[in-house]
Amino acid sequence: MSKLFMPLLLAVCFLSFGISANAAKRDFYQIKIYHLKTEEQEKKVDAFLKDAYLPALHRIGISKVGVFKPIVNPETAKPTDEKLIYVFIPFRSRDDFFTLEQKLAKDKAYWNDGKAYHDAVFSEPPYDRIESILLNAFDKSLQFTMPQLTSAPKERVYELRSYEGHTEKISKNKIKMFNDGDEIGLFKRLGFNAVFYAEVVSGSRMPNLMYLTTFENRASRDEHWKAFSADAYWKKLAAMPEYQKNVSKNDTRFFYPTDYSDI
Repeated sequence: MSKLFMPLLLAVCFLSFGISANAAKRDFYQIKIYHLKTEEQEKKVDAFLKDAYLPALHRIGISKVGVFKPIVNPETAKPTDEKLIYVFIPFRSRDDFFTLEQKLAKDKAYWNDGKAYHDAVFSEPPYDRIESILLNAFDKSLQFTMPQLTSAPKERVYELRSYEGHTEKISKNKIKMFNDGDEIGLFKRLGFNAVFYAEVVSGSRMPNLMYLTTFENRASRDEHWKAFSADAYWKKLAAMPEYQKNVSKNDTRFFYPTDYSDI
């Protein structure tokens, strides 16, 4: 019995290890959104992120952090408009996210380099509020990908989309469309240079998924989406009965990377 049982036991152990290993490779993301009222606040947060926060994340093994700002239409922008800074942080696991503050607390350089931000006086806060979104990477896109772009950062267009569903079940259906329906493969084939695809597990617009695609410039962005809409596979996928009416709202925002962004 033991001779028959041992191979089976070993097979189960290897299978379990493989499943655990694959699960451990899934990225866990945080998107931090700094809400700012003034240019002075924007300067303070920029300095903090560039000189203290990103270097501290690098020291604990997070080598690539994205920092993005909205592309503003100068014809409609007003001096009183809210300013935003988006910070994309890819973690190897949820544990890495939940232990981040403990690690930063022990980093003396982080506190010294960010002293002006940390010790800001009550009457001069560096920001209005910070919003946080937590996300699980999709099955068919387990890790984030660095975009392959050659244009100047200010010319690039990063497109962040949030697809909301009217129920949790429907939102899962749209995620299935990306994974099993291979919508991710379609984006890849058409050269959308996606950074990540992920399901929001904590945020203000749930249930929803989010993904970030990147382009050399606005003209390139428009050309890619034109090709997407005309693609035969997309037309076939979008017509499948099982994937109908699975997005109740598409929130699309355009950004450019800061000069100190890693992504």
